[in-house]
Amino acid sequence: MMKIEVLTLFPEMFTGVLNSSILKRAQDKGLVEIKVRDIRDYTFDKHRVADDAPYGGGPGMVMKVEPISRAIETVTEENLPTPLTRVYLTPDGEPWNQKLAEEFAQLPGFLLLCGHYEGVDQRVRDLFIDREISIGDYVLTGGELPAMVIIDSVVRLIPGVLGNDESSRQDSFSGEGLLDYPHYTRPQEFRGLSVPEVLLSGHHKMIQEWRRREALKKTLYRRPDILARIASMLTPADKEFLEQCRHEMERRESENSR
Repeated sequence: MMKIEVLTLFPEMFTGVLNSSILKRAQDKGLVEIKVRDIRDYTFDKHRVADDAPYGGGPGMVMKVEPISRAIETVTEENLPTPLTRVYLTPDGEPWNQKLAEEFAQLPGFLLLCGHYEGVDQRVRDLFIDREISIGDYVLTGGELPAMVIIDSVVRLIPGVLGNDESSRQDSFSGEGLLDYPHYTRPQEFRGLSVPEVLLSGHHKMIQEWRRREALKKTLYRRPDILARIASMLTPADKEFLEQCRHEMERRESENSR
């Protein structure tokens, strides 16, 4: 069973997310144990102060090193012998992606430290953190939402969590990294739009070929950088289809510019 520990100043933010849908079912099945702890419980004073003004002046407050270090050491010791990879969530961290989610899904456990205000005292990062992660090039009020994103993206990859494990293997960015192909269900027609005939054919080879082409086309239009990274993995048929798509894109652009 995977163990996930979260350290935060705002544990109430996690209640709805962790007690709903797939994350709740994963915990109920005993596939993952998720604990959310209030950093203020590890403070030393009666007022439970977890932040202070920064040395050198400047705006905002900085989360103090003592309660965080005490929390991390306590959580680490309580989880022995399970090794916990200790992660700090910060805008200047390593970009989170599907590859990292797959890597974390293989871990026996990890700890997520949620920063707030101006972040944590640098000594926390220097002494106690193994990985620093960012979920995007933007700034949030704290690390709580990124922690939820990471938990969700990792837990769904644990075998047995999803109804069909094949679902996660076909996600966007999985495997080669292509974006996902379009999905359809009933009704067959809605407001003049019909399900592609190939999906109704029952011809599995044709369906797989159609899905492959649609994934390639979507990736070309939206994330050509991905295609550049996986060029060596593309088949001759893939490359021929992509060339056709590029010619079609150029034709449309030429018509629109007239």
